[in-house]
Amino acid sequence: MAATDTFLTYEENLTSPPENAVAVTPNDSADLAKVARCLYCTGAGNVAVDMLGTGEAIVLPMLVGIPLVGRFTRVDATSTTATGIVALY
Repeated sequence: MAATDTFLTYEENLTSPPENAVAVTPNDSADLAKVARCLYCTGAGNVAVDMLGTGEAIVLPMLVGIPLVGRFTRVDATSTTATGIVALY
């Protein structure tokens, strides 16, 4: 039996829980397919990200199991030491 979506009729907004997740391979020249709402990692470290508002890389710390919330357009390979990065949409 398929799961029932209690929130099917609700409008999606920035406070809604993510509906999709995709593994991220850090890349200095390729943007994510969609702007991510947050990032998770399975191995703590730094992550170099481009954010929607600036388009410039910033290095932020990531901890395992703690979401890094923002509007991310790219995860750069240079300066990223966190592993097992997942983007949530």
